[in-house]
Amino acid sequence: MSIVKINALTVSPEMRETLEQRFAARAGSVENSDGFEWFELLRPVEGTDQYLVYTRWRSEEDFTNWMATSMRGPGAHGAGAQGAGGGAAGGTSEGGAERPKPAASDSALWSFEVVQQTAPKS
Repeated sequence: MSIVKINALTVSPEMRETLEQRFAARAGSVENSDGFEWFELLRPVEGTDQYLVYTRWRSEEDFTNWMATSMRGPGAHGAGAQGAGGGAAGGTSEGGAERPKPAASDSALWSFEVVQQTAPKS
């Protein structure tokens, strides 16, 4: 069965729009990856300041391969943490350009195996 990766991003109220815009701008960056099955960006409604970035993969190997590939080159946002959400606080990129301040102040990557699933009946 599939594996699920959830990146919990702590986002202050003033950075919510920035985070959502950054994810919208990178739409399509993971969809063609081998083994990719699903993505969702979940906005908190109440009781927390954590966004959840949900991705589902065919295997751990597929996720690992995507991470290795996505971390190469400019603008890479591995699992939605760097640039779009969390990671290092600003700084300078390899090309010398100023990187935007992260929208998230913290992130944690959670891993799960799918042991049961169901879908609506047709």
